[in-house]
Amino acid sequence: MSVANHLLTDDQMRQFISHGYLVLQTDFPKEFHERLNAKLKEVMDKEGNPGNNLLPRFSEVGDIVQNPVVRGALTSVVGHDYTIHPHRHCHFTYPGRKVQTWHKDSYWGHQKVRNHHNWWAMIFYYPQAVDEEMGPSGLLSGSQYYTKRPGDDTETPVYLKGPEGTFALIHYDLWHRGGANLSQKTRAMMKFQFVRMNAPAAPAWNNRQASWTPVEDAPVDHNEVWAHQWRWHRGELGAQRNGAAGEQMQANGYDAASNDLSVLAGSLASKYEPEGVDAAYRLAAFSEDAIPSLAGALTSGDKTASRNAGYGMSAVGGAAREALLDALGHESEEARMHAAFAIGEFGQADAECTSAVAKAVSDTSVVVRRSAVEALGQIKDPVDLTLPALEQGLTDDDDQVRFTTALSLQRLGAEAAAALPALQAALRDENRYVRASAVDALRRIGTNEALNIALDYLSAHRWCPTTTPDNLF
Repeated sequence: MSVANHLLTDDQMRQFISHGYLVLQTDFPKEFHERLNAKLKEVMDKEGNPGNNLLPRFSEVGDIVQNPVVRGALTSVVGHDYTIHPHRHCHFTYPGRKVQTWHKDSYWGHQKVRNHHNWWAMIFYYPQAVDEEMGPSGLLSGSQYYTKRPGDDTETPVYLKGPEGTFALIHYDLWHRGGANLSQKTRAMMKFQFVRMNAPAAPAWNNRQASWTPVEDAPVDHNEVWAHQWRWHRGELGAQRNGAAGEQMQANGYDAASNDLSVLAGSLASKYEPEGVDAAYRLAAFSEDAIPSLAGALTSGDKTASRNAGYGMSAVGGAAREALLDALGHESEEARMHAAFAIGEFGQADAECTSAVAKAVSDTSVVVRRSAVEALGQIKDPVDLTLPALEQGLTDDDDQVRFTTALSLQRLGAEAAAALPALQAALRDENRYVRASAVDALRRIGTNEALNIALDYLSAHRWCPTTTPDNLF
């Protein structure tokens, strides 16, 4: 069945952008899940959790990630050429398992600036029916834009219950947790992560409406935030508004007082994060007029204000170019980190911007270097500037820098061919995700030499799904 038949609708895309998740259903027969559940139970009892080897250990898992309904949903939010991340896991809970705390998934023990744009997504998949007693996964609706939980009555927990084959498409940064298993049954939930390779150039879902339609049923009114994400997904450069921003905002129902630039600028440092995030995007709607306020917050030394200003600058787009270049040279680590992040988010591909971000790969601050190597994979051009800096990033002392560098080289695709020696060396990296991403970068380069290097590595490191303690050879 064609993936095109399962792309999200405008209503589903609005739900995903505003709430951070969609609950959908695959079309496998019940027998498919019965076989998989029997295998899961046997392997978990005898061998333990296979962790990242979940996909090769169970052939059915490959069918799940290739299911047209799953692929159609993923294509809609992370583009046609997304890649599956090497981390995947089966959360297998026995009766008596305690409830998890609310959390966002980390980047394997590391932190980075969280992407409001959908560069990452997750799938939570149930291979068996799940009811309330079995401890369904919980999601905090709309929390994907916050680094901390608001902890108030705007939090709207949603519990993923349903028949076998139910799955949730989730914004990577949505707050979530596993529930307590109060039943007498085991419960499996398989988690997969997916990464976008290119910023949107056009809508990837079944888009029929050009403009954002305000959402009225959310606990917090973030329509300015959501409208920006909608435009970004449609490939509208910079995703900023055109024309008289204030008039357009008033047409959306915003009162004049809330649109005052000084009031909004003061809200960027708000301890109540929904207010600060909202202010960032409302400021961005004023485009060039908002840049002095955003630039001041970016370099203020206040971590919260700087972070929100980075989101605002990325939403303004190319008009913020000069202010961001200035911030890349600022003494504040936060300013440099968020400036590199913002330049990457709107993909300012010119020699001066690329050169400045490439220079930041040598920054003394590890968080700045993490943002810089990520931004280079989003900017991409000119390649003669991005590639040497990314080759340098593959040798960084920090494994998050090295992993993100390998991911950026994936995004360069065939343009990364000159980095073959550096990628081949990365196949011996101590970090599993650096090695895996280096293989994927070689695959996307696609030359005979690159593919042979990848195949030689994969042949030597082949993981056999039928080799177990009871069946060694």
